[in-house]
Amino acid sequence: MAKKKNNKKWWALAVLALAVAAPVAHHLLAKRDLPISIDKEKVARRDITETVVANGKVEAVTEVNISAEVSGEITALPVKEGQVVKKGDLLVKIRPDSYVAARDSAEANRRMSVANQNTASANLEKAKLEYERNKALFDASLISQSDFLTAKTAYDVAVTTLAAAEEQVAMAKAQVNTAEVDLTKTTIYSPLDGTISKLNSHLGERVAGTAMMAGTAIMIVSDLNEMEARVDIGEVDVVLIAIGQKAKLEVDSFKDRKFNGVVTDIANSANNNDLTVAGSSGSSSSSASPDATKFQVRIRLTDKERFLPGMSVTANVETRYHSNVLSVPIQCVTTRLPKPVTNSLAGAKGPGSNAVASAATTNTALTNAAPLKKGEEPKAVEVVWVVDGDHVKMAPVKRGISDDNYVEISDGLKDNEEVVVGGFKAINRDLADGKKVVVNTGEAKKDKEPKTGSS
Repeated sequence: MAKKKNNKKWWALAVLALAVAAPVAHHLLAKRDLPISIDKEKVARRDITETVVANGKVEAVTEVNISAEVSGEITALPVKEGQVVKKGDLLVKIRPDSYVAARDSAEANRRMSVANQNTASANLEKAKLEYERNKALFDASLISQSDFLTAKTAYDVAVTTLAAAEEQVAMAKAQVNTAEVDLTKTTIYSPLDGTISKLNSHLGERVAGTAMMAGTAIMIVSDLNEMEARVDIGEVDVVLIAIGQKAKLEVDSFKDRKFNGVVTDIANSANNNDLTVAGSSGSSSSSASPDATKFQVRIRLTDKERFLPGMSVTANVETRYHSNVLSVPIQCVTTRLPKPVTNSLAGAKGPGSNAVASAATTNTALTNAAPLKKGEEPKAVEVVWVVDGDHVKMAPVKRGISDDNYVEISDGLKDNEEVVVGGFKAINRDLADGKKVVVNTGEAKKDKEPKTGSS
């Protein structure tokens, strides 16, 4: 009897739980079936120009670092930063006293070497005459062989002494030339027509210089008539850059203006400096941390303006151009993982069965597109949502190039198909194959512009 009462109790609890769960389940199912509000746009043909974006500095194409080649005190500095100079104008003088003294000492040493050479030449002439006289006497058996050999040895020594004296003269002349060159280096003239773009030293300052390494950097003379942008581009994007490509440049000092440029040089080795640069293809930006591998690219500015070295610049290099290609707004493309197809999906009947069958077909296509090896995880694929009546279907696509607004679709879509362009949440999370949708019209379309989706 007690057992029957317990069974009735459990049945009552089960009925109560079912009564509570049914409305909740009904609510969730009703919510799941609610259509999602979307914006749509037709697939169209457009001209797309892909760009790589990078930041850098404006510099002169031709600039010369003026460095000290000798050490000493600056006694004349007749220029100032920003001054225009002509080729041959005096830029700096270094106190020449010690170099004048060194030149005079070398000259005196040369004169002494010449005197020694003259003495050696006279001694040789004397030894030669003595040798010839003793040779004649020896041939006539009038002197001993010992006396003849003494005269011959004296002659050979005189010949060697003269040769050594001549080498001493040559060395002395070289020392004079070196001293003369060092003396001329105390006066520096402008090597080109240009502008003093940077002045590091001051009158009275001591500078250091040696023949073996660069000395104190005194100033920089630049030709500001020809300017270029030097930008750093990441290793992913630099392979898209080629000499002769056109570029649009924005210089921070000239707001709301764009200048034309042409790529003239691409570095053959990485330049890992601390300049943080953002490089990107199309609308996606590749981050460039200070440790990222970057290559310097030089872009000649073809437009003339009062550019100054060191101005910040943003370059948009046109890398590829495709004309009349199928394209969609860039926010249309997202990524999804393929889902396994179940028998219940494949055999669905009734309302919405076409959309469900489409889902099965799409997922099968996604899964079969790249057969998975044992233990391999499925990879996300790029898709767009195609509007089919009041439903959407997922279409896997292949991307081409892209610009800031549109992306080329090389496979997966047809002309005039309608695709979902917004909103961001719907494209990237809410939409599913066969999902019901309602298109925004009128006031409902005043939502925020959709953000760029993941691509």
